[in-house]
Parts: sequence; C-alpha cells; structure tokens
Amino acid sequence: MHRQQFLRLLLGFAAATGGQALKGCQQPLFKDTPEIRRELKFGILTTESKADLLPLWQPFLADLSQAIGLPVQPFFARQYSSLIEAMRSEAIQIAWFGGKTYIEAATVADAEAFALTVSDKGSRGYYAHLITHGDRPWLQKTGSQPPTKYLLSQGQDLTFAFNDVNSTSGYLVPMYYLFTKNEINPRTYFKKISFLGNHEATALAIADQKVDVATSNSEALERFAEKFPDKTQALRIIWTSPLIPADPIAYTNKLPDDLKTKIRNFFHHYNNQGILQSLNWSKFEAATDADWHPIRELKIGKQILDIQQNEAIAQPDKVKIIRNLEQKLADLQTTGNE
Repeated sequence: MHRQQFLRLLLGFAAATGGQALKGCQQPLFKDTPEIRRELKFGILTTESKADLLPLWQPFLADLSQAIGLPVQPFFARQYSSLIEAMRSEAIQIAWFGGKTYIEAATVADAEAFALTVSDKGSRGYYAHLITHGDRPWLQKTGSQPPTKYLLSQGQDLTFAFNDVNSTSGYLVPMYYLFTKNEINPRTYFKKISFLGNHEATALAIADQKVDVATSNSEALERFAEKFPDKTQALRIIWTSPLIPADPIAYTNKLPDDLKTKIRNFFHHYNNQGILQSLNWSKFEAATDADWHPIRELKIGKQILDIQQNEAIAQPDKVKIIRNLEQKLADLQTTGNE
C-alpha cells in the first residue's frame, strides 16, 4: 500500500473514531511503510568500548535529537560490514562511513551521502600509510633504497596486515597503488597476510612486533598517538598515498524528505566546537554522492588491472569485460564533472 493511500485510510479511520487513533502518532513515517518512526540510530565504527565512547558521542547526538525532534541513539560497530548490513536491514538510519564502505552501502543498502567531515585541523581528506616498527630487522636490509622498493622486490619473507577489505585506506588504496599496479598479489607474495579488522589493531600489531608491515592512515595514527603515546614512538611510516576524500555522513534514502532536510540542516550548520573537537572534527560540509566518485574510479581501476593480469581469462573475454569497466569509468567521470 502506498503511503498516500495509507494516510487517507488512516485519516478516515481517525474521523470515524473521534481522532483517538492518531494520538501519539505525530512522528515522521518511512517511505513506503506504515511503521511509525519513534527514534533513529546513528552508526559509528569503533575499536573502543561503548562505555568509553558514550560520553564523547552523547552530547553530539543529543543536539541532533533536539534539532530533528526525534531521539537518536548510537549504534557502535566493530566491522565495516556490520555498518553496511545495519543500514541494509534498517537497524540504523544515519552513519559515519569510510569512503569504500559508503560506496558499498550506497549500492546494497540505499545509503545517500549528504555531508563531508572536516578534521579538527581543517583537512577535507586524509592519507593511507604503510607502517612498520623502527626496530624490525628487515628495515636494516633496505640500505639506501626506499623501504617500499625493498618491500615490493624482496619482501617475500615478510608478514603483512591489512585492515579490512571494506576499508578505503586499509585495503583499496594500498592494493591499487602498491600491489595491483606492480602486479603483486599480496596473498601469494608475502610470507603471511592477515586482516585485523580496524586501524587500531594494525597499529598495535606493528607496535608489538607481531607483523612486519601494516596499513593505516593519517587520522587513525593521530588517534593512536593520543591513546598509546608510548607505543607510537616505535612506529615508522614507509609509504604515503595520494589524498583520499574525507569520510561521508550518510542516511538511508528510505527516510522521508522532510526528515532528511532536518538532518542535512543540522549537519551543515552545526558549529559547537567543543563537541566537534572532542570527535576530531571542525565542521561538516555539504556533499553529494558524486564526491566519492574518486573512490569508485579507484575501485574500477583496480578491477581493470586485475582483469588484465588474470591469465585464466581468455583474451576476447578480457576485452569485453575491460570495455564494460572502462565505460563505467567514463560514466562516473562524466557525472562527476556535471
């Protein structure tokens, strides 16, 4: 039943019952469903405990709640896939995503970006890094050559840790720029690879010398330094990526338009610096889905290189697949420039 039909029936029933049926039902409705929305949930990826994070997030979510007229509760997730699934299943309605996580959520969970986070230092982007421990024996073998050159030519005896396959800086960016472009499959190249789930875990693995090299990013290392200043001293950055677009804030496209407008207005005009600084932000800027096309382009570029290097695919099939991917890439670049 369409929403307008439902509302007409509901209003007719209310008139017949003296309006009693509508008492307490003034909250916005989701599109295409008669469910009454009494609260929203905001998805947050974290490595810390709920008890540690609630004092940081409650003031911000309280301000959001007041602005939109609905309670907003935090939803803490430890894995990128959990945020995607939570929005797909409507367990959350708003979320702070990473770039790659967002484009996956936009595809399978009807997520729609509307704001870009600006760091407390004013940055509208961040950098992926490879990190190692300053005392690892392999560093002494590099001599005068850059560590990444040694890593990509003589790193077969090293162990390597990624963050998560849905991570932009912890997987997609280093995979494309370092491994795919150099025709290296990390799964077969390194002595051992692992996926540790988040940036804090990879940094801890390096600091505790459990792996030789791991992924991280500039923002995650800043947070790590605040939490583990002693362990941070041992970390060494051996590679830095090009600038990655900052994280998006997105809501499910299933929210009604008037509620989406209230949410956008709150984020675009929010300026409580005390609360923002505690979350390592300075403000939010208006954004659209197209602002994360560079991440989609990166993903397609990696797919093209993977197909080119895959000897199991017949050449005619390669040509067809690559032509389709190149058309997707051209379409993205066209819409991104509109």
